[in-house]
Amino acid sequence: MKAHRQTSKYAAKRDAIVEAAVRLFNQRGLKGVSLAEVAHSVGLVTNSVTYYFKKKEDLAAACYLRAIEAVEALFIAASREATPAARLQRCVTLYFNLLKDIESGQRPPLVVFDDIRALSDSGTQMVFDAYTNMFRRARPLLQTDERTPIERRAANARTHLFLSLIFWVPAWIYRYETEDYDRVAARINDILARGLPASHAPWPALSVPLAAPAASTTEISREAFLRAATDLINEQGYRGASVEMISARLNVTKGSFYHHNENKDDLVVECFERTFAVIRQAQNAAAAVGNSGWARLCAAVSTLIQHQMSADGPLLRTSALHAVPEPTRIQMVIRMNRLSDRFASFIVDGIADGSIRPVDPFIAGQLVNPMINGAAELHRWVPGITADAVTDLYVRPLLEGLAAPTR
Repeated sequence: MKAHRQTSKYAAKRDAIVEAAVRLFNQRGLKGVSLAEVAHSVGLVTNSVTYYFKKKEDLAAACYLRAIEAVEALFIAASREATPAARLQRCVTLYFNLLKDIESGQRPPLVVFDDIRALSDSGTQMVFDAYTNMFRRARPLLQTDERTPIERRAANARTHLFLSLIFWVPAWIYRYETEDYDRVAARINDILARGLPASHAPWPALSVPLAAPAASTTEISREAFLRAATDLINEQGYRGASVEMISARLNVTKGSFYHHNENKDDLVVECFERTFAVIRQAQNAAAAVGNSGWARLCAAVSTLIQHQMSADGPLLRTSALHAVPEPTRIQMVIRMNRLSDRFASFIVDGIADGSIRPVDPFIAGQLVNPMINGAAELHRWVPGITADAVTDLYVRPLLEGLAAPTR
């Protein structure tokens, strides 16, 4: 009996440490939290935490493994349904039930996956293996017809897209009361099952050219610094993308970095400005050439996804915002929300002109955001994917219905 009590006490304390770490990681990013801060948040000293987790990477791995296990359980339960639409509907419904339980305190919070690639310790390979297994659990949910299985590249692209959609939900669901979660889930399921276009609206083979970056007059171009910093922030998070790492990516010294940049924070703000400018340019160009809301939406999204796949990409992931210092983060979130609302306005235009069927434009817009973000990592799941193929493999499945038969 004594051993049982000790085991229960150990497990309870370990769970409390993991829960505290999840909250801090979600607020400030993996690289922005120390073991000492986790210990302080649960009323312990650092040495007490190292009794359970020898180093921060071990604690982070425990957080990610718990989240992966929780999400994978949803995929297993949803896989029992007979059709793609039913499987996705079941999965999304269960996911929103999980979010409701977390919001009400019935379940502990789950760590977001934004900084998972910031894990650097060799022992965290188990986390990446677990994530890959979770990915494989999700893939059969989108199999549209057992007699004509989706080709592997298309299946992987759709699976990455679906995971990007659901893992983005915590970034915007705070706008809704928990009583409305069921309604939000139902509206997402409707879009996944039926897509956005009205039945008569064809796919508009339309994209718009974006202006090339300005030519450099220095040995290292401004665009090179912005691309290197954007790449590293996407991979390592805001705090993980250090001056040393950015300099190493460009094969320059720290002295050279500071010769071209006042500090890292200003460079990060400029990375956001670069991303905002590209999104705005694509939206403006699409608005000028599209003859319907559906055409404008498809043109803007296709252009941005192809930009992500080009040598001029990637764009800065919106999810990187959660670890940016608060004054900067507030301003960047406001700017990003404005651009997101412009996607919703295309959808409203399409509903008005009859090219898009009646859907919730805000929710539809929030599904477009993670698709654009997720394209930056699509090459990890679909090696060799090209800008020419990305529209059919990745863009159309969402806009025309992720659970709909392939066209």
